Amino acid sequence: MLAKFAVENFRGFENKIEIDLTRPANYEFNKEAVKDGIIKNGIIYGPNGCGKSNFGLAIFDIVDHLTQKKKDPLHLRNYVFAGAQKSPVVFEYTFKFGSDTLFYSYKKNFQGILQEEKLTVNDKIVFERRLGTFTLSEEFPLTDTLKSGFSRNANNVSIINFLLTSYPLPEEHYLIKLQNFVNGMLWFRCLEDREFIGLESLVEIIDTFIIKNKLIKDFARFLDDVSGQKFDFSPTRSEDKLLRCFIKGSPVIFTEISSTGTHSLTLLYYWLQKMSKASFVFIDEFDAFYHFKLSFNVCKELLKLNCQIFTSSHNTYLMTNELLRPDCNFLLDKNIIKPLYECTEKELRWGHNIEKLFRGGTFTV
Repeated sequence: MLAKFAVENFRGFENKIEIDLTRPANYEFNKEAVKDGIIKNGIIYGPNGCGKSNFGLAIFDIVDHLTQKKKDPLHLRNYVFAGAQKSPVVFEYTFKFGSDTLFYSYKKNFQGILQEEKLTVNDKIVFERRLGTFTLSEEFPLTDTLKSGFSRNANNVSIINFLLTSYPLPEEHYLIKLQNFVNGMLWFRCLEDREFIGLESLVEIIDTFIIKNKLIKDFARFLDDVSGQKFDFSPTRSEDKLLRCFIKGSPVIFTEISSTGTHSLTLLYYWLQKMSKASFVFIDEFDAFYHFKLSFNVCKELLKLNCQIFTSSHNTYLMTNELLRPDCNFLLDKNIIKPLYECTEKELRWGHNIEKLFRGGTFTV
């Protein structure tokens, strides 16, 4: 699981900003939101322009860095904080895999090119590469020529990727666990354009996916369960590419009559089918087009998943102990992110109306 993350000099974050998921409070409700002492589910709130979207993108830089998943060159726009273009972007990840704690950090320049890299496991250095120097644990014997090459590393090869492809490793090895976790990370949003990072390598047509996998009835059930919308989808043939539904007996193309919110639900349904193999999911403004009660129902569905899942939202209706807990709701503002219970001196309990307290100005970062 992801235990901590920090980034510095990325987009709007001039200074270091860190989220620490290893400090859950001792709440006796919604215990499933915390797993093995790490916060598993969370919602990030904050004013417009505070950096919620950028923070999610920063977490997923490691996917672009270590995998061959779909990459969007637009994510490199304004990569470095505008006031410090010559300074590197610094990423720091702490992962917890069973008894192993991995700390992985690296630096990139304004073009997103790797400059430095370091990995420790249980506080012991596995490798560290800085400009002109390279240190490697005896666990991975390399020739002096290779070590010398890595100290310069003109082609900016990731040491992790090199070790993964150069050594046969057992399934329980920490590098294999790291690789599996990063390969299972997923970020997506549905605003004007649908975008995603990680988990899948190809773009699919959602209607075709639902038809091909015989999920039409299940999709109709999902829409009814979370939104109360009842659609009577017409039977399909194997060659059909688009979903059609009956309106007073006449078949019409589903995407042409469904609302923006229903389009967003369709995208969510698609990813829910994929999330069984996900490790960490971040949905940016998942409820941008949802009614507030629909947001609550959708969030309940998301929190049932086994993977670590976080979303960003402006919908304070979700800020309730019926859904999560004060240590799983985060405020991001002024380059700081904190859980709610650390944003007030008030002792928060099950019976408190967290949304009312928030609107009343109880919480400040």
